[in-house]
Amino acid sequence: MAQRLTVLGAGSWGTALAIHMGRVGHEVHLWARDAQLVASMIEHRQNSAYLPGFVLPESVVPTASLEQALAVSTCVVVAVPSHGARAVIQKASVFLPMGVPIVSATKGLEPGRMRRMSQVIEEEVGGASPVAVLSGPSFAAEVARELPTAVLVASSEPALLKLVQEEFRSKCFRLYASNDVIGVELGGALKNVIAIAAGVVESLGLGNNALAGLITRGLAEMTRVACAVGGRRETLAGLSGLGDLVLTCTGGLSRNRKVGLELGTGRSLDAILSEMKMVAEGVRTTGAALALGAEYGIELPIALQMAEVLAGRVAPLAAVEALMLRRQRVEADTNEPV
Repeated sequence: MAQRLTVLGAGSWGTALAIHMGRVGHEVHLWARDAQLVASMIEHRQNSAYLPGFVLPESVVPTASLEQALAVSTCVVVAVPSHGARAVIQKASVFLPMGVPIVSATKGLEPGRMRRMSQVIEEEVGGASPVAVLSGPSFAAEVARELPTAVLVASSEPALLKLVQEEFRSKCFRLYASNDVIGVELGGALKNVIAIAAGVVESLGLGNNALAGLITRGLAEMTRVACAVGGRRETLAGLSGLGDLVLTCTGGLSRNRKVGLELGTGRSLDAILSEMKMVAEGVRTTGAALALGAEYGIELPIALQMAEVLAGRVAPLAAVEALMLRRQRVEADTNEPV
């Protein structure tokens, strides 16, 4: 059954989801705050700024008006950067149809408050809409190219899980379901921090042994946090944890890995970000992750070293050496730091 969907956020991921949902047969309103970007998408039928080379289906309607985007919407997908999500949801809540389901497709933690994106949405809509989370290994360009992609949808509402699985799927886009919202969201957010570290390791030429070790211990770090907050260990071994971690640490389209690659050459974070149009969520998530770890009494050695590198206080190679020289311990003791 065709739906009228709204995608809030016309970055690469929001645009790719809008294209995908339009191809599936739904009417899609793609909202962007930038009126010039909207005008360009309407004129050229593609998002040249964030996802060039992919034609918007006729069923995708770009708009800079939240009221127009949300009018009679049957499902809303939120794909705005984590640091701007609350403000957008706050403004959108005025126009949200009562009870319309909301799907968060943003992978990050709110800076300062350490809120997961589903929490931000629930706080701003006052519980008036059921909320689901979409996560997993999924580069926007590959979804737009209709390459096979498997993701995860998480919600405490079984009916919403079924709706998203049925309406979002295609021959190239497969969705698995979970009720572990905490684990899914934290996996999607924290892997970006590890991906920055992976870029550093690769840039320094430290080899495949080092990269494999980092990814594995990064997963352990992510899992400790997720379980402490209330997520399940097995979730972090799935698509939204290990799957997304491997993709983001090794894939050439990873923005967070790119930040690490540049940091490894000695460039400053400000210089790197000044050349990036799209957001690398791991930069802000690093601080939020450390704050979350402090709240639950969990050490996060990799995140701590990345915070020092990002701030320019520690050289990338020195950060790696600090991790290597930590006290050695048994691998499986989940009560101790990595």
